[in-house]
Amino acid sequence: MNANTKNDTSDVTRWTAAATAEAIASGEVSAAEVTQAHLDRIGAVDKLVNAYLHVDDVGALEAARAVDAARARGERLGPLAGVPIALKDVFTTSGMPTTCGSKILEGWIPPYDSTVTQRLRAAGTVILGKTNMDEFAMGSSTENSAYGPTGNPWDLSRIPGGSGGGSAAALASFQAPLAIGTDTGGSIRLPAALTGTVGVKPTYGGVSRYGLVAYSSSLDQGGPCARTVLDTALLHEAIAGYDPRDSTSIDAPVPSVVEQARRGEIRGMRIGVVRELGGDGYQAGVMSRFGEAVELLRELGAEVVEVSCRSFDLALAAYYLIASSEASSNLARFDAIRYGLRAGDDGTRSAEEVTALTRAAGFGPEVKRRIMLGTYALSSGYYDAYYGSAQKARTLISRDFDAAFAQVDVLVSPTTPTTAFPIGQRVDDPLAMYLADLCTIPSNLAGNAVMSLPCGLAPEDGLPVGLQIIAPPMADDRLYRVGGAVETALDERWGHPLLTQAPELAG
Repeated sequence: MNANTKNDTSDVTRWTAAATAEAIASGEVSAAEVTQAHLDRIGAVDKLVNAYLHVDDVGALEAARAVDAARARGERLGPLAGVPIALKDVFTTSGMPTTCGSKILEGWIPPYDSTVTQRLRAAGTVILGKTNMDEFAMGSSTENSAYGPTGNPWDLSRIPGGSGGGSAAALASFQAPLAIGTDTGGSIRLPAALTGTVGVKPTYGGVSRYGLVAYSSSLDQGGPCARTVLDTALLHEAIAGYDPRDSTSIDAPVPSVVEQARRGEIRGMRIGVVRELGGDGYQAGVMSRFGEAVELLRELGAEVVEVSCRSFDLALAAYYLIASSEASSNLARFDAIRYGLRAGDDGTRSAEEVTALTRAAGFGPEVKRRIMLGTYALSSGYYDAYYGSAQKARTLISRDFDAAFAQVDVLVSPTTPTTAFPIGQRVDDPLAMYLADLCTIPSNLAGNAVMSLPCGLAPEDGLPVGLQIIAPPMADDRLYRVGGAVETALDERWGHPLLTQAPELAG
């Protein structure tokens, strides 16, 4: 799918974001018409998919009409002005609920916008609504949402990945051309891989976390999601950049991601295949498509070598200790006193009793599991053995990345060990669920920039497979250079899977 063209002039919901913005700027179509088409699509299919937790029909059309009015006044529109977007329900939005997929925040309307929300509005994008997610971003399947699971548009009986399954499913079902996700251990990349879309976890600190409801502060990172590499790059540039309100924000220029996405040339680059991310335990069809992608990189003129990162075997355990420990601290703010749910407050109970009853009623099982794990890991007598040891493992993983990037420009691996599994298959087996993050977690621990993009369908089940590209911190542009080249070559061979092979949803 050429990211500069419209693919089906009879249906704007199939257009790329780049093409949509160009059509709006030229007057070929109005932003209001584009927005209404997507709202109609949501009305037709989201009862099947459950990608959205809240749809802001009135606000979206008002924003679209404002873009049309600006164009009518002769104002120059930005590269994404008028393009609809779906926003993961973990970013604060004034005038819209922010629930984080949890009952403990049901109905809460924040008094302020996150920095990402502000930048989306400033870019002229049209926020359609808030998307479904695993509660407080804790999950790999979007089954942990208090508002029901999201279905994978390729097969509604299967998961779309998590925690940001709603954003990816909205893209894959043509309910939005752009979306925003967050990635703590793979929550942008897993859904992208399993739905045949593109997702990027920028360098940690590359996109502001101000107004992003925290799960694990040293790991959380917002990022762009779309159906093409160029669309993802355009969104990346719109939301990235320094923010003094976020102490972890990087005060440096945003890498030239759009320029590199358009470049599409990787001849002479050195690309490393991570030995520890693949092989035994991985679905045969995933490894087959990954192997074909590696051969394609060679054909495109890259030098491909094998790289070993032995400390990656420690990543899964280290991640769940660090993330859970930080969650036990961050989620302590939900106390039934300041905002959100308040249970059992009949006038006879103490504040402590009301807090305990509210947390029991408001938090789901996975959130409680991780809070308990994290609290135990931080407790007196266990801190060094668990949390301290996990941080040491994190250092070893970062050193492995440093050694690898001394040899190669980027690393590649499958994004996930398997394609999308059936809803309900792993809900009673947390360890099996956690193993879905095997390939994605190391990059969160090290703060790298990472992309997942489609590299075909697995022959066993016809479901999407993702190719993961990993770059050093602040080298996000390399992701788009490699991703753009791979996407163009694959599209020329087989066509974009979402346009040529995805099943059409009823409705």
